[in-house]
Amino acid sequence: RFGAIARKTSLDELPNLFNVLWGQMSLVGPRPEVPEIVGQFPPEYHRRHDVLPGIAGLAQMKGRSDLTYDEIVTYDLRYVDDHSVLIDIQILLRTFLQVLTGSGAR
Repeated sequence: RFGAIARKTSLDELPNLFNVLWGQMSLVGPRPEVPEIVGQFPPEYHRRHDVLPGIAGLAQMKGRSDLTYDEIVTYDLRYVDDHSVLIDIQILLRTFLQVLTGSGAR
């Protein structure tokens, strides 16, 4: 029961702040994947590793859990190609609003 509430409110993401402090993650970037899934990525998708993984990402801003795998890939690679401080600020603000409203969370 607590896990469902933590997932719906994104409280389960709080431990990732330690990874940001340790320099292993960024606040904004493509969401990290488990190694078993990374091994199945098409070669082009490995470009997502050109930036640090993030707590919030362009794909999460555009739909969180409502996106298909192909849509997530497209948004992650777009972020790798076009990221900037302004885009990072937009992603953080919109993600914060999505967390408050619970949209796209499962």
